Amino acid sequence: MDRPIESETTKIIENSYRAAILAFMNEWSIFAERNGVDLIKVIKAIKMRPTHSNMIFPGPGVGGYCLPKDGGLGFWAYKHILGFEDGDNVFRFTPAAIDINDTRALHVAELIRDALRNMGRHIAGADILICGASYRQDVGDTRYSGSEMVVRKLAEMGAEIRIHDPYVEHWYEFENQDSYPSTDHSWKRFFRNQEELSKLRVQKDVRTALQGIKALVLAVPHAPYLELDPTQVVKWAGQRIAVVDCFGILSDEKIRAYLKLGCEVKALGRGHIKRLKEEL
Repeated sequence: MDRPIESETTKIIENSYRAAILAFMNEWSIFAERNGVDLIKVIKAIKMRPTHSNMIFPGPGVGGYCLPKDGGLGFWAYKHILGFEDGDNVFRFTPAAIDINDTRALHVAELIRDALRNMGRHIAGADILICGASYRQDVGDTRYSGSEMVVRKLAEMGAEIRIHDPYVEHWYEFENQDSYPSTDHSWKRFFRNQEELSKLRVQKDVRTALQGIKALVLAVPHAPYLELDPTQVVKWAGQRIAVVDCFGILSDEKIRAYLKLGCEVKALGRGHIKRLKEEL
């Protein structure tokens, strides 16, 4: 690139573009859930065309250290470094994408509540296991993880929360939430009933973590979670449970297996589950 501003703009646009694609998929995820469509299968079909291979399923949120902030950095710099006063008129799409991505995880908590309600249970006081603390599969990085927003909303709703992740040793966003990433900048400030979350610790033995739970949230497609057997999961839980898939982790075969075991299954962007249930 010829100048530093061009180099930096390249990075910001690339990440803003990817974040915008993920935000765009959010509305179609809701559409799919409400109209019997499996968005995972739709995306795979679209990707058959090489020019459309960049279609991405958003999961419970957009994490990492680039996508959540870079578009906002460009917007901020346009106003406060470059000195233009029409930022709100020029930057409309990028900030909207950031807002959508930041709040998508709240819908996961709604799905958990609805799944438990369908089983005649309440979310308040329910033991819920979140499988996956990192922001993407098979890494141990929790920065801006969509799972954090899920946990915080569940805590606000009165749930009892457990965490399992094979790659994360400490979830500092909770353990040090009064000072991490800095004082008064934790997402804790947006929710109620957050004090007890500083006691959360990431468990390593999934069998122990599953014991006695009422709901299982598959939040990140870590390789070990792809191998979980529904029969074994229900056996370890000791009862039928609500299962919420945030990332297209469950195949139709495994969804059917959970349903046959008396579980309630819901998933982001996968409205066909109702049809599978009716077939059974």
